[in-house]
This record gives sequence, C-alpha cells and structure tokens, in this order.
Amino acid sequence: MPELPEVETVKRGVSPYLLGNKIARIEVRNGRLRYPVGEEIHALEGEMVQTVSRRAKYLLIETDNYRLVVHLGMSGAISVFDSDFPPRKHDHLIIHLENGKALFYNDVRRFGFARTYGIDEMPDYLNQLAPEPLSDAFNLAYFSGLLKDRKRAIKTVLMDQKMVVGVGNIYANESLFLSKINPHREARSLTEKEQEILLRNIKKVLEKAIEQGGTTLKDFSKPDGTPGYFAQELLVYGREGKPCPNCDAPIIRTVITQRSTFYCESCQRA
Repeated sequence: MPELPEVETVKRGVSPYLLGNKIARIEVRNGRLRYPVGEEIHALEGEMVQTVSRRAKYLLIETDNYRLVVHLGMSGAISVFDSDFPPRKHDHLIIHLENGKALFYNDVRRFGFARTYGIDEMPDYLNQLAPEPLSDAFNLAYFSGLLKDRKRAIKTVLMDQKMVVGVGNIYANESLFLSKINPHREARSLTEKEQEILLRNIKKVLEKAIEQGGTTLKDFSKPDGTPGYFAQELLVYGREGKPCPNCDAPIIRTVITQRSTFYCESCQRA
C-alpha cells in the first residue's frame, strides 16, 4: 500500500504539470472504485489548479471552487503522459489538462478513490487525522502523550492513522528495528529515551524514503514511471529468514494486527 513517502513522491511528481494549469476534461473509464466516482467530478473541468498538497496518504488537488481528494488504495499509481497517450488496462480515471498533459490513475485492485468536494468542505476522515510525522507538531511531547497508558503493541499504535499518519507497515518495521524496540512491546512500556529514539527514527526513515522516491515492491511507481528505490534500503521488511544486518541472527516474521511484522529477536528484545 502506498504510504506517506509514496504519496509525497506522487505529489512532487505531478505538481509541475498541474499548478497554474486548467483541467480540460475528466475521463472516467471505470468509476467503480472503493467509492463510485460521482458526476460531480466533472465540475472540475475548466477550473485552474491552484494548489497540490498531501495530507497523510491523501493527495489533494484544489482549484478556486473544488477539492479533489485522491487515495491510492492498495495498488494505485498516478502517471503523467501526453493527453493522447493510449489508455492502459486499469487506467480508470484520466485528468486531461489544457497544457497537453494528462494524469492517468491506474489501480488494479480498485481500492483507491477520487472524491470531489466544494473548496469549503473538509470531510471528517481528513479532519480526524493525527499530525504529520515530519511536522514540528509531531514532537516528543505529543509522542509521549500518545504512548502514555496505551497497552497496545507499539507497532499497532504506529499503524493507527488517528495517532500517527502515513507511517504504514514498511516504515513502522524499519523504524522499530533502527530503534532496537520489539514490535510486540506495549506502547506504554517505552522509556522516555526510547520514545525519543523512535521519534527520531520515524522521521529519519520517512525522510530517506522520500529522498529515494518511496518503496516499489510490486505496484507503486513514480509519476514518470520509474520505481522508488527505498526497497534497496530495507533492513528487515520482507527479509524473513535472512541475516540481521547488525548481528546475523535470522529475521523473524510474525503477524501483529493482521499485518506482517519483521524484526530481529536478538537486537529487538521483548
């Protein structure tokens, strides 16, 4: 699933083509996404794009009057081609621009969505999100308050979008490994020093992943079609049975909150 670094990569990739340009027309080839694409999306036609931003794992494209919220789901990707580029299989939505370019939304599993709102509307699922992990608001005071008294596994907390947005499975695994914290530990059990180290490593991992263009494991690609290269930097994720890069003990795979979890029993003691 595309997480914060992947969506940030998409945002940076599409912004130069969108900003200050008009949307000529929107071609809905298959509107049966997680939520059906409504007729209201065509209200964006003729509108000039004023801002392109990201909130957690959501891409926000805003004009003077409307906001298009795009979520890539499990397998979504956005590519930029010339407007006359022949659509591929699973290209469900194409946003044609007056500059001759077009954004192609491709989603094999169709778990993503594209929803249109008035510019003054802000849906609850955006309002209820936690602070951005790379923002100043995501600091030690906030993080400590988040973990205090929580009996849930620390990895489960890191995956909760109402507490920590956009980290997701890959980056939670990597951050915990770098911090030498067992993913099964109760969140409340972390010392202040461990909280500080984990906070720092969450930011470090996300920043590095963004620099590398995200992680391509199967479906994700950048808007220019190239893969994200952070997969080459992964220390534990997807490395079950392979030697730990620190101590050579085999990487363990388990399941926490229905998600594959990878860690080193030697380096990340319970």
